[in-house]
Amino acid sequence: MSSSGEMPVSSRCRLQFLGWCVHFYTALGLVAAAAIAVLLVQGGAEANRRIFFLMLVATLIDATDGTLARWVRVKEVLPGFDGRRLDDLVDFLTYSCLPLFLIWRAALLPSGCETILLLPLLASAYGFCQTSVKTDDGYFLGFPSYWNLVAFYLYVLQPLEAWITVALLVLFSLLTFVPSRYLYPSQRGRLNRITAILGLLWSFLLVWIIWWMPDDRTRRLAVVSLFFPAWYLALSWILSVRLWRRKRRAK
Repeated sequence: MSSSGEMPVSSRCRLQFLGWCVHFYTALGLVAAAAIAVLLVQGGAEANRRIFFLMLVATLIDATDGTLARWVRVKEVLPGFDGRRLDDLVDFLTYSCLPLFLIWRAALLPSGCETILLLPLLASAYGFCQTSVKTDDGYFLGFPSYWNLVAFYLYVLQPLEAWITVALLVLFSLLTFVPSRYLYPSQRGRLNRITAILGLLWSFLLVWIIWWMPDDRTRRLAVVSLFFPAWYLALSWILSVRLWRRKRRAK
């Protein structure tokens, strides 16, 4: 800093360059989304395997770009560009629209039930447009539109009973409107750190599953990998219930 308290020009230019690099890194999610769209049109088991790799790449970008943005103080050095809006645009495509399209394209729903996909699509739009979707204390509010994971597990496990698929889509759509808190692993806090470490181990397992897809062993590995979604949802709901009880006692 200079004696007047202003950042030196050279330092500011360097941070601005790094800020644009972070925004470009976030925008790579759009490149992944474009490739996913092309593969969805092509269809087929091999195309779907590549789609899940790209969805995983997009998720890893989303999980790390916020930390990078805070590190280079992107809001301060590039105040005229809204990185969060870019992030939401990418996420709506890679977490909601394209995964729901995959569920339809892969015929994971019983014939005649395809219109049910409008429910998670509209619920996701509602969730992304909520100003309080990311709380001040570091949580997501409402189910965070992880339709990429829903699509992945429905595709790999393919429940024998069609009603299970429909029920899961309806359940998670409705949970978008329930103001419960969900962990935000890239934020600070002990539970978030533990969740992030478990998530890293889980992502390696997903890479293994996708690599061997559609081998029979992937189904068993996918069942094992459910440990992380189960941890994430159970812990998030427990924290929400505790918070609700605390608020009741405070009244």
